[in-house]
Order: sequence, then C-alpha cells, then structure tokens
Amino acid sequence: MNHNDYVLMTAAHDEERNIEGAIQSVLVQTERPIRWVIVSDSSTDKTDQIIKSYAAKYSWIKYRRADRQLGRNFASKIMALQLADQVLRGEQFSLIGNLDADVTLDPGYFAGLLDQFRKDSSLGVASGFVYEESAGRYVSRPLNSDQSVPHAAQLMRRACYESIGGYAVLKYGGEDWHALVSARMKGWRAVAFPDLRILHHRHSGVGSGVIRGSFRAGRMDYSFGSYPPFELLKCLRRLPTAHFTGGVVRMCGFLVGYLLREKRLVSAEFVKFLRDEQRERVSAFVRRCLRLRKNREVYKCLIAP
Repeated sequence: MNHNDYVLMTAAHDEERNIEGAIQSVLVQTERPIRWVIVSDSSTDKTDQIIKSYAAKYSWIKYRRADRQLGRNFASKIMALQLADQVLRGEQFSLIGNLDADVTLDPGYFAGLLDQFRKDSSLGVASGFVYEESAGRYVSRPLNSDQSVPHAAQLMRRACYESIGGYAVLKYGGEDWHALVSARMKGWRAVAFPDLRILHHRHSGVGSGVIRGSFRAGRMDYSFGSYPPFELLKCLRRLPTAHFTGGVVRMCGFLVGYLLREKRLVSAEFVKFLRDEQRERVSAFVRRCLRLRKNREVYKCLIAP
C-alpha cells in the first residue's frame, strides 16, 4: 500500500456553514487523498459554490450534484455517495472513505488510519472517535467505543468495500452499522481508534430533533434484527447521560416494529450474525456485573463503554 493510496466521498446537503472547514482540514492532512468526490445533495444554499471554488483550485477534488425532492430522506445521502462511487470506479486505490461535511480532522488523522491498515491486513474498516463541543472544548462523545466505527470519517479497505457491495440504501438509515456488520460477516475487523479525533460541529439535535431521530433509530434497530435484551441494555445505557430522552424514545421505536410486524430490511443471515454478536456482549455484561457486589459498581458497569 502506498502512503497516498486512498480516495474520499462526501455527500453535503446545505452545508455552507461547515463544508469549507471540512475541505480545509483535508487540505492540511499530512497524507492527502488521491481523489475526493464531493456531491452536493440538492443543496439550496451556497454549498455548491464553495465546493466548485475548491474543485477549480485542486484537480484531485471533484464536484458533482445530485438533485432530489426536498424533504427528509435517509436514502439520499447514500444515493449521493453512490454517484461519487461511479466517479471513482476508474481510479486505482487501496482504500475508500466517507467524510461527512460537518466535521474537521487533525492534520495527522488519515496518516494515522493508513498506518493502522498497514499494520493489520485483516483490518477492513477503521475510523477515529467522534469529539463534540462541551463547555467550550471538544470532548470524546460518551457513547464512543472501539467496536463502533463512525461513518463520519471512515476508511474501508477496497477489497472489504467491494465484498459488501458498498454502502446500502436503507429506509431508516444506519448504512454505517450495516457496513460494519457486513464486513465482520465477511471476516474483516472493524475498529475505531480513540487517539484519532473527529471534531463534529453539529450535535445530533435538541428538542424535537432528538425525539424524531431516536424514534427512527429504534425503527432501524428493529429492521436490522437487533437482539431485544441487547437493545434494552443499549437504551438503558443512555439514561444516566444527556441522551436520557433519546434512550426511552429509541426503545419505543424498536417496540413499534414488533407491534406492526414490520418486515426486516436485511437477510436472515445478517440477523443471525448480529444477534450472535449481541448475545455474547450481553453475556459478557452479565458476567461482569455478577462479579461486582455493590449497587454503585453495577451502575458503573452499565454506563461503562
């Protein structure tokens, strides 16, 4: 693998406040991509002009536009990335990555990921940890985990990407989770590295945004076949944090899937693999709690990553 052997895709919808910061953070990377396709996903602000201005200066940045009906559409981002994928098909590269339009990265971010891929030939998907602003400084998101590889600034080995068929278009979103499980099903490792920071400049939402997003996430979890005891623990884990409301609403969305007897969006093989993984994690959690005697220690067990 060459030092500079990766390409990036970005889907940007009305990101005039953030897209320039994202572009600037890639320009200062110690290891820059050989190609970066940025797709404006039906933007109505100045996103297109900003992307075009940088594409005119740097030949390795390519601008494309995807037009769709206005309104919330969880599939639109992946459809935009699929357009970027078509542009990249003729390129020679070993790694392909997604970069969200509302993040910035430390200058050594991609160099750090490339180093991890060189060290481990079984590594299929990798990223850093997401950091968000709190009290004037950026801190690691409470629910970060080395087992959860965020899509915000992710690299995937090309062989892994092709083996899973790229990012799937899904009704409730969750393309990153689907890709991780699919990669592990194919025998690849997926790891997030805490020392590589992804600075997220837009929080998940407040007020009604949390309600809608959490309910949608619960529907997504059901559609993937999440193991109910694992789902319950995942939602409970949010209760002692600022995600309290989100945890309750997410569980409600999950239960609605059962009430409606909604058809799963993934294969039976996918559901079995995911549930086997989650059963093992629930068992590990129970074994850990049984070793603890004090109630406050069990509480720590619940909220630990």
